[in-house]
Amino acid sequence: MYKDGKLDIAAVKQLYFDMFERFNYPVPQVLKTDQFWVADFMQGDILKLGMGGIFWINDKGMYKEHGSKQYKGEFAEQKFGYLGHDIYLLPGQTLPEHRHIGGNEGYGPKMESWQLRYGEVTFFGEYKGEGSEVALSELPADKRPWGFGEPWMKSKFGLTRSAQSEQVIYTLQDPESWHGQVAGPQGAIVTEYATYHNHVTFSKPGMEFACTGHA
Repeated sequence: MYKDGKLDIAAVKQLYFDMFERFNYPVPQVLKTDQFWVADFMQGDILKLGMGGIFWINDKGMYKEHGSKQYKGEFAEQKFGYLGHDIYLLPGQTLPEHRHIGGNEGYGPKMESWQLRYGEVTFFGEYKGEGSEVALSELPADKRPWGFGEPWMKSKFGLTRSAQSEQVIYTLQDPESWHGQVAGPQGAIVTEYATYHNHVTFSKPGMEFACTGHA
């Protein structure tokens, strides 16, 4: 997946396209553009740590300034923001531990729910949300996140769901808390519903939302 120390983005995307075919996931033309992005978070370990994704929408603004700009209701002077995102994870791949604290645009912490569409995911986080999560140390080794046991890791609990589970929604219930995901043996496609995305911080020092070897 790397050539001369640089992530081969086309090769990585082909792995995702192969996964899409296995899952019979629709591939519209937009997924053949740069709007479909991949990242290894500058760690050089894309098959174990990384993700692909597309933001179907990530919109913000003032109510009075949106669309036809005709709205004059009671919320006209207030801000809104919302997001629709598909997350793509290869088999065993970890979306690394991170959190969202709002940023400098005046929006609060990003709040998220995830719908597991295909495959299997272990959600992990700093706190118990639903209450049925178990300690990461109690999970099988292949379900523990990349970075488990490192001093910088903040997450303590995990919960595994598949697309065939009775409940396919998992929600981040604690604002600004650390969290991430690990894909199962077939990979995973997860749809995210969230407030406006404008900030992300990773717990591992030096990690960035970028690709090794790409400016």
